[in-house]
Amino acid sequence: MAGAQWRASSRERHPILSTFTPEHAAALPGSPWLQARRTAAAEAFASAPLPTEKDEVWRYSRIDRLDLDRYRAPDAADQGSDGGQGSSASDRVRSLVDALGPRSGLMVTINGVLATVACTAPEESVSIGRLTEHADARVLLGAVATDPGDFVLLNDAFSIDPLVVDVAPGVTLDDPVVVVHVVNGRSERAVFPRTVVRAGAGSSAAVVELVVDVDSGLLAVLAPVDTAADPPAHLVVPVTELQVADGASLAYVGVQSLGSATWQLAHQASVIGAEAHLHSFAVALGGGYARLRTDSSLAGESGTSKLRAAYLGRDDQMLDFRTLQDHVAPRTTSDLLFMGAVADRSHSVYSGLIRVRPGAVRSDAMQTNHNLVLDEGAHADSVPNLDIEENDVRCSHGSTVGPVDEDQRYYLESRGVEPSVAERLIVAGFFEDIASQVPVAGARATISRALADRTGEHGA
Repeated sequence: MAGAQWRASSRERHPILSTFTPEHAAALPGSPWLQARRTAAAEAFASAPLPTEKDEVWRYSRIDRLDLDRYRAPDAADQGSDGGQGSSASDRVRSLVDALGPRSGLMVTINGVLATVACTAPEESVSIGRLTEHADARVLLGAVATDPGDFVLLNDAFSIDPLVVDVAPGVTLDDPVVVVHVVNGRSERAVFPRTVVRAGAGSSAAVVELVVDVDSGLLAVLAPVDTAADPPAHLVVPVTELQVADGASLAYVGVQSLGSATWQLAHQASVIGAEAHLHSFAVALGGGYARLRTDSSLAGESGTSKLRAAYLGRDDQMLDFRTLQDHVAPRTTSDLLFMGAVADRSHSVYSGLIRVRPGAVRSDAMQTNHNLVLDEGAHADSVPNLDIEENDVRCSHGSTVGPVDEDQRYYLESRGVEPSVAERLIVAGFFEDIASQVPVAGARATISRALADRTGEHGA
């Protein structure tokens, strides 16, 4: 994969959209500077062709099947809306948050609108809440996702309540800040969560961010609900910006647990300073088509990133991951491990690029992707790539795609374990190691349970 893969190729222009227009974006509430930013982003999005599967960065995807005009754009009426499910949704969210353990702060959005803010850490240690109320709002928004394109532009245009987690320099937070984005309601709505995290110089903090459908996935596991009705179809476009200043350490856990008819087009961007450390862990459980692009820029000397992901597809679901480990400064280190399994007729895609720029000497980069294919109808694509522009570096990449190990299966079955149970145990073992690497202790048990439950669903 050459660097050109990360630039849009020539594309045929699509028909003009009637829903996500500059007029819709301009009508959203907010301060004048935010409204101007939204309008500019909506105009840029409307004037550019939509991506297609012919574009290298969208190869293997289902993007040609996306009908944007199917979804309702956010509007002023969404302020304070809970989708009509009230206390039942609140109870399920509370169960999920409580399962994560102690926290320094909590923010909950419902359909993109901030509904809850609570902080137990000293005010001088961390600032959380609406980004627009932060003194550095204009500086922070878009400081990491500096080259927006496609659906990052759409998020810029239609995010109602961008959130901020700003950890003061030198501060250590003992417990994570938890951010929950709840997607609610029966209508085919579009939701645009936006979270900006800044870990100040020399600080140490953790953030757990969840994007969840109120009637499925993690919420349904922790607080069962009747899901006999067809799942609602939503479009969810989250953008998360992580800024890790010099000498800081940030642990970030992102969990996606959306309904089976929902489209997710997510982007996570990070910039890591000198001698700073980012440990990121992504979990993908739901969505009909769920895409996560992870761009990590190692901009300061001796900065490090540890990128992890776990995913398990079922039915005809598609889980799509694209990563960029971008070594800009010398003596930087990146270590990526993404592991997943696909069952039934599901499909996973991993396409990753290690880029080492001129001057980034002594860089050390590793990229690994492992996939289990559990059924004949399932499929996994894995495409690791290197783009090296410096000599004194060490880079490696590798991937595996294959079925359950037959020797392991034979060992278990020869000892009286039923075939379906044997496969479930092997898959659970496959995920056990990576689940133990979740960098936030309170989230580790919840994620392990979610993966185990989803593994059990396949063997049921």
